[in-house]
Amino acid sequence: MTHTVTVGNVTLGEGRPKIIVPLVGRTESEILEAAQQARDLDCDLIEWRIDFFEKVEEPSQVAALSHKVKEAIQKPLLVTFRTKKEGGELELSDQAYFAIYGEVLENGCADLLDVELFMPEEPVQATIKLAHEKGVKIVMCNHDFDATPSQAEIVRRLSLMEEKNADICKIAVMPQSDQDVLTLLQATAEMKAKASRPLITMSMGALGMVSRVSGEVFGSSATFGAAKKASAPGQVPVAVLRQMLETLKLKG
Repeated sequence: MTHTVTVGNVTLGEGRPKIIVPLVGRTESEILEAAQQARDLDCDLIEWRIDFFEKVEEPSQVAALSHKVKEAIQKPLLVTFRTKKEGGELELSDQAYFAIYGEVLENGCADLLDVELFMPEEPVQATIKLAHEKGVKIVMCNHDFDATPSQAEIVRRLSLMEEKNADICKIAVMPQSDQDVLTLLQATAEMKAKASRPLITMSMGALGMVSRVSGEVFGSSATFGAAKKASAPGQVPVAVLRQMLETLKLKG
């Protein structure tokens, strides 16, 4: 039985997969306008992609704006700096990455924080420890925009996230064939059977779109929907996504 994670009034790991909508504005006004629109969308959580924010390299600005974003959305907030090597907007030193996260945890507002799996172990553990002290949940993640690793490798990475004290384990991979999509789904199902954490998994692009709506069957507890601008290839518009998840729901 997969353990659940609750943030605010949302519980990941039970029932329908939860819908997460990313905010990808550059300026404070763009971000807050998108946040206000997101409040009225039929989604469960909001991800603020801070790597798009023009002042992200000033940690105090990120922390201050996070309070305004949270107030605007009235929903659980996932704060994410996606590094360049994992498909993000900005090249940043590891030191700067952890400094921003430290400031958000100390003086900002976040319900969940995204930490990449292959970051240096010591600052990762220090960040997770601080997050847990502050009551913030950790989504640990890994992205492959070129290919789909083997089923065993996907399971290994998700298991590694568990070992590193993640609260939620996330992986996104790029399929080159229909078989690749099946590999991701099989890995998810295998992991669901033994995981003690909620999983978020997806096969990206048009080919992998089925993986974004089949989480209830295979074991992915959340899916990312596009409000306007997608933050990754293959994201389904949020209004359509809810309908698809309801149509594909399991009985009971």
